[in-house]
Amino acid sequence: MTNYLLSTSNNQRQKLGTIHDPDTKLKVTVVDLLTAPFKPSKGEVRFFVTDGDTQLAFETRGYSKHRKVLILQMIAWYCLYLGLIEAQIHSTLPLLHAS
Repeated sequence: MTNYLLSTSNNQRQKLGTIHDPDTKLKVTVVDLLTAPFKPSKGEVRFFVTDGDTQLAFETRGYSKHRKVLILQMIAWYCLYLGLIEAQIHSTLPLLHAS
């Protein structure tokens, strides 16, 4: 699996960071849906990850016909980085029922 670069924000409530692919220059922003609002941007691709109580949104920045498999690889790399071994990637935000 390719290594990507990760930049983090000083304002953790805003976002968890941005994943950078040095080869294609694609960026994917990570937002914790439990602590920060998420407003999708027009023209960008987004995926969502759930793992137990964790709910994350991933959205491209500067999407220009990149292959979606690249975006999924970046998300999988980030999930491994966080230790989210049982992470599930969704194309839409799943409805989660409170227990």
